[in-house]
Amino acid sequence: MEDLKQRTIRGGIARLSAQGANFVLRLGSLMVLARLLGPKDYGLVGMVTAFTGILSLFRDFGLSSAAVQRESVTDEQISTLFWINVLVGVVLAVLTAAMAPALAAFYHEPRLVAVAGVMAMGFLFNAAGVQHSALLQRQMRFTALSVIGTVALILSTAIAIVGAKAGYGYWALVAMTVTAPLIATMGFWLATAWVPGMPRRQTGIRSMMRFGGTITLNGLVAYIALNAEKVLLGRFWGADAIGIYGRAYQLVNIPTDNLNSAVGEVAFSALSRVQHDAARFRSYFLKGYALVLTMTIPLTVVCTLFAKDVIRVALGPNWTEAVPIFRLLGPTILIFALINPIGWLLFSLGLVERSLKIALVFAPIILIGYVIGLPYGPKGVAFAYSAVMALWVIPHIALCVHGTVISLRDIFSVVSRPLASSIVAAGLASVVRLFCAPRLSPLPLLTVESSVLLMTYLGIVVFLTGQKSFYIDLLRGLKGTPTVEQESFSY
Repeated sequence: MEDLKQRTIRGGIARLSAQGANFVLRLGSLMVLARLLGPKDYGLVGMVTAFTGILSLFRDFGLSSAAVQRESVTDEQISTLFWINVLVGVVLAVLTAAMAPALAAFYHEPRLVAVAGVMAMGFLFNAAGVQHSALLQRQMRFTALSVIGTVALILSTAIAIVGAKAGYGYWALVAMTVTAPLIATMGFWLATAWVPGMPRRQTGIRSMMRFGGTITLNGLVAYIALNAEKVLLGRFWGADAIGIYGRAYQLVNIPTDNLNSAVGEVAFSALSRVQHDAARFRSYFLKGYALVLTMTIPLTVVCTLFAKDVIRVALGPNWTEAVPIFRLLGPTILIFALINPIGWLLFSLGLVERSLKIALVFAPIILIGYVIGLPYGPKGVAFAYSAVMALWVIPHIALCVHGTVISLRDIFSVVSRPLASSIVAAGLASVVRLFCAPRLSPLPLLTVESSVLLMTYLGIVVFLTGQKSFYIDLLRGLKGTPTVEQESFSY
């Protein structure tokens, strides 16, 4: 178990480091491409991805999660799952190409036929690498996963930038979307050196299919609930509106996606290995939860308080309309940091049906919010989105943790420390901004105010809230030094 703990910490550090690099790359590419392309280019691709995103939820049919969650799997099972994934990929590619004319008619935009047809290839590329990625995750080879993901992002981003500079417009974004899964899949095959065998019957995958199918259905419901507003904005307000809203939404979700991807893969793998050890499961989950919140809360404050500076630096002066939308969406960074890790808890314990039931309750609520906000345009939808999510977060957590080794009191205890620290840090950073704003241009101003906030926040979290031993334990685990399981930072 100590080896598992060290591998978890090292894997987490590897994924966080990679996601940190990915954050810089994604933000950098967004800054460059936002200056080379206009809202309409992003809007055209966004119209397609709003629909293909639904299909992408079926791309592995939850079978990668099923393979990781099981205590043991055979080569015959993995091979059979591989061919099922390939079949699903072919079906999704054909469906995407077939729905292209209907998509173009829905948006009154004939160019979407070709865009959807090319983007369909991404399903085939992804399907060929799903089980190879799952093997790396089961083996907790997160350094390899991190390197592959980073290389795929670098190369696909470079292709997009070259295409945008060459004048290909929205096709540059299409190229980035398609080449990323192709490059990643090639990397997964090389890293695992595993060649799938022929599919076989009676390999005992029925329960894995049921598990994966429930995860897929859960993801479908959640995706529709959290992305329907983009379809509505595109249909009733046009490509410019969805382009502006989409860039603000993307910028807000970069830190959320990176952190959840980095910590989530490691946490799910580790928690699945200790799902029958209640004490260790509780300890691992709460420490991972605390780590995500500690890193996420200052980002929420920066995006909410300094929205204008962030947009001016990240997207440039032509995107000032995105500022109020970005500010309104800022609180969702914290909300998703609170909600997303609960998925590790439910999935690693096999409670996927509970997750689905909760999603079915939430979906109609958020859809009603969109409808109420839609007449007021992107700003109205952004406000409705954040407001509904804020009202839902506590009931969601309470429903998820009920009957598990984690209590709602545990969650409040974890949240209280970094949240209180952020309030103090935000106050100081706001004072600094008032003093410096008239004297500095956007980039130096954002650097100063963010640095003051971050240093104040980390100082309080580490030295004044009793979490110093927690981070020391992480460093010891990284170095392979024996650690004491019951340190002073406990729940």
